[in-house]
Amino acid sequence: MNIYLASGNLHKLEEISAMLAEVKSLTLRSVSELGGMPDVDENAPDFEGNARLKAQALQELVPDGSYVLADDSGLVVDALNGAPGVRSARYAGEHCSDADNNTKLLKALETLPASQRTAHFVCVFQLLGPEIDKTFRGECHGAIDHQESGDAGFGYDPLFTPDGYKASFASLGQKVKSQISHRARAVEQLLQFLKQIEKSNAPVT
Repeated sequence: MNIYLASGNLHKLEEISAMLAEVKSLTLRSVSELGGMPDVDENAPDFEGNARLKAQALQELVPDGSYVLADDSGLVVDALNGAPGVRSARYAGEHCSDADNNTKLLKALETLPASQRTAHFVCVFQLLGPEIDKTFRGECHGAIDHQESGDAGFGYDPLFTPDGYKASFASLGQKVKSQISHRARAVEQLLQFLKQIEKSNAPVT
């Protein structure tokens, strides 16, 4: 089973490949084999829509009989009516940095107490292929801190403390994050589905 990942990020390819290693019949392939990821206007109003747009764009390029896997993820802050949401990577503007995004988020929440700083990360995977069209969604709930802490993460990790912990993702480190993160939870659902396919040796819809 060949699955092409709709991302040019080699780190993400390696990370997801490791998570899906239990499925022996699966090979996760890079879009570099197809000349790279096509440009996609991620203009859907939700994560599911953007993941589907990326998957459909890549599906036009893959060999017959292949599958495609795309993901979209972001941070949802309750007090901001769901922002940054699907614009998490571009919250402070096009070509902004993680620091720019974090600064803008802290500014937007600066007057709110801890009880009103609830948020959650979302990751959605879209799998498309012969007789398969499945979506997998993972969430990790927590809150936005009043200041950044830790240096082990990226994006909003220095500001986000997951429920049940007293330190940010960036302080907890990759080992803990890989067990409880939104991506880990979405990948676990995907893994169970792929293992089901492997076991039955036939597409499951």
